[in-house]
Amino acid sequence: MKFVSVTVLMLCLIAGCADQGKSPDGGGGAVELTYWPAPNPQEIQLADTLVRRWNALHPECLVRMQPIPVSQSTEEVLLAAIAGGTTPDICSNIQPGALYDFVRARGLLPLDQFPGFDSIALERAGAELLQTFRSPDGHIYQLPWKSNPVMMFYNKRLLREAGIAGPPRTFNEYLAAGRRVTKDTTGDGQTDIWMGERDIRPIWWQRLFDFYPFYIAASSGRTLFANGQLALDERAAAEVLAFFRTCYGEGIYPRTFFQAGDPFLLEMKATHFSGPWEVATIRKFAPTMDYGVAPLPVPDDVTGPVYTYGDFKNIAIFSTSQHPEKAWEFVRYLVRAEHDLLLLQLCDQIPVRTDLVTNPLFAGYFRANPVMAEFGRQLQHIRGIDTAPDLKEIFDTLSQIYEASAVYGSTEPQDAVREIVRRTNIIVEWNR
Repeated sequence: MKFVSVTVLMLCLIAGCADQGKSPDGGGGAVELTYWPAPNPQEIQLADTLVRRWNALHPECLVRMQPIPVSQSTEEVLLAAIAGGTTPDICSNIQPGALYDFVRARGLLPLDQFPGFDSIALERAGAELLQTFRSPDGHIYQLPWKSNPVMMFYNKRLLREAGIAGPPRTFNEYLAAGRRVTKDTTGDGQTDIWMGERDIRPIWWQRLFDFYPFYIAASSGRTLFANGQLALDERAAAEVLAFFRTCYGEGIYPRTFFQAGDPFLLEMKATHFSGPWEVATIRKFAPTMDYGVAPLPVPDDVTGPVYTYGDFKNIAIFSTSQHPEKAWEFVRYLVRAEHDLLLLQLCDQIPVRTDLVTNPLFAGYFRANPVMAEFGRQLQHIRGIDTAPDLKEIFDTLSQIYEASAVYGSTEPQDAVREIVRRTNIIVEWNR
C-alpha cells in the first residue's frame, strides 16, 4: 500500500477533502469511520486485518483505514490535521508527549466520558501507570495500547570473546566490559569493535534512547515532571551524563554517526539500546547473530527493579468525529485480547496489559519468542513522557546540553544538570 505524502495531506486540509461520517455512497446508509494507524508495513498489515474483520461484522458502521501520511513526525501531521479540521475519527499512533498540544488545540475527546473506559484502561495499564496519562484538566484522552520498552541488546559472542560471562548490570560493570571489548582487530590503528554507540546528533527524539531511559533507570522510575512542575532527580541526571561522558572520553563509544549500515547488525558493537521492533530487524538482516536483551545498566547503588522508558503509542478519538460513540466501539474492538496477540505476532510489539506475562493466551507466543518475553517482563517497570508544554523544545535543549557534556566533555555533569534545570524552567514559564 502506497503512503500518502504530506503534500496530499496539505491539499486535503485546504480543500476540505476529508468527508467524515457519511456513508460510502454519500447517502444516509452506513456510518463511515476513518482510522489512521502508523505507516510501517507491520502495523498496516495489522490494521488491514482488523478493519476487514470489523467491516464484515458491522455493515452498519464501516471503517476506512488510511495509514498516517508520512512526514518528519506523526505529531506534525496530526497537528496540521487538527488545525485544518481534517483529523480521522481514530488514531492508534498517539505519542503521549504530544497530548498537551493536541488537547490545547481541542483536537481530542476525553475518553473517560465513554462507558467502560475505566475498567478497560485499568485492566491494561493498572492504576499507577494510568495516572501518568491523565492530563492537567483531569481527563484522560488516550487509551494505553502498546509500549516498546527500551532495553539493552547485547552480542553474546563479542562479550564471550572478551571473557565476559553475561550482560553488565551496573555502570561500572559496563565500563569495565567496554575496556575489554573495544579494540582494533585489523592492526591498522583504528578501532573497529566498540562496546556501544549512539547517534550523537542533537536531535530531540534521539535522547529517548540514551539519556532519558537511563535517567528513568538511574532514578528508580522518576520522569522529568511531577504535578506539572519540573522534578528532576539531579543526582541521577548527573550520574547518567557522567556515565556517557566516560564512554565517549575513553573511546569505548565513537564520536561519530554511522551512515553506512547498522553497527550492531554488522557486529561492530557489543551493546545496543532499542525496543522490541529491533527483534524483527535482527531476524531479517542478522539471523545468525547470537544475542540477548537485558535491563539497562544502572548506577552501582541502585537496587530493586530497573525501570525504563516505555515508548508508548496509544489510541485517541478526535473531536471532529461525527460518531464518537461508534468510534469508541471500534476502539474497544481494537484492544481485545485476541487482537493484542495479533499485535505481538504481526508486529513484534508489546501490548500494554497488566496480565501480559500471566495470560495463557500469550504463553505460546512468548515460549516461541524468548527475547520478546524479556520485553514482556520489562512492561511491569516502564515510564512514559510527561504531559507538559513544549516537550519537544525541552528535549531539544536537553540534547544540546547532552552533546556538550556527555559527548564532547566540555561541561561538567553537575553544571550541565543545573543548566538543564534553568533552561527547562524558562521554557515551562514561557509556555504557561
